[in-house]
Amino acid sequence: MKRRNRMILAGAALACGLSAPAYAQPSEMTFFVSSTGAGKGADFGGLDGADRHCQTLATAAGAGARTWHAYLSTTGTGGVDARDRIGSGPWQNAKAVVVAKNVVELHGTNNLSKQTALTEKGEVVNGRGDTPNKHDILTGSQPDGTAFKTADDTTCGNWTKSGSDGATWVGHHDRMGIGTDDAAKSWNSSHVTRGCSDEGLKSTGGAGLLYCFAAR
Repeated sequence: MKRRNRMILAGAALACGLSAPAYAQPSEMTFFVSSTGAGKGADFGGLDGADRHCQTLATAAGAGARTWHAYLSTTGTGGVDARDRIGSGPWQNAKAVVVAKNVVELHGTNNLSKQTALTEKGEVVNGRGDTPNKHDILTGSQPDGTAFKTADDTTCGNWTKSGSDGATWVGHHDRMGIGTDDAAKSWNSSHVTRGCSDEGLKSTGGAGLLYCFAAR
């Protein structure tokens, strides 16, 4: 039915001398912001659980044929960098807009913004100025996409904590913050959270959302 409606709209646009709107097939989507969190703060049951969350949402959206990974770093023995687990790109959103061509561009001059960092449903995620604000996206990463080399908890216990203890780093999908410095505008490394609970994440403008990338 959705495809038929799209064809009708496209035909109507052409009949009026207008350009037909561009629609992406679900299978073409290779990047999205998760429309929901785990419901347990930053606790996804570890990195594998976060990946499953991305995969489940992608499958529901019709893009489950790809292998999806959450853009998250982990620390300690066996720790990994978020940038090393998302494939090589390019990545495009649910509306076929490319957000980055490769890993270098993603961590440099990319096309990520509130208008392009869409959910798997193609919806805009609330940002600064919206109610509620949901622009804090979990990453546990430094600006270059690597894990923090510190004894402090920067990943909510490698994505297993949902209480007031611990913390993690988040980025701003809308590239907006209280200040005007690079951190306030960083998509992947803006500030630490107030704990790992749902309430703690909400207090700074988050909802436990993830960046999800098609690794292959």
